Amino acid sequence: MEQYALIMRHEDGGKVASPEQMESWMKQTMDWIGGIAAQNKFVGGTGLPFDDARVVHAGNMVTNGPFGDIKETIGGFITVKAESVEEAVEFAKGCPVLQGEGNTVEVRRIARDH
Repeated sequence: MEQYALIMRHEDGGKVASPEQMESWMKQTMDWIGGIAAQNKFVGGTGLPFDDARVVHAGNMVTNGPFGDIKETIGGFITVKAESVEEAVEFAKGCPVLQGEGNTVEVRRIARDH
């Protein structure tokens, strides 16, 4: 069995959700993760807040960021166990982030140490 990262990408143009929307999305996300965990296939994951974020560029230049004017941001990720990339894709299809127009979930196999 392989491990896959499901990377949640938002294309929201810097819109800020209301507290009610955030609460609803968090419940949906916890329910989605709970369904994967019930199959004993959830490994871990986390959100990636923007507070105190930095971007390190070539030449060791550091900027505050990511910036609100960028088109796409990574909101978080989870790691799952799956028999195949197709199974991992099926998990990704249930992600609540896909309710947002233009949002995506990228599925990437995690390289094994050999």
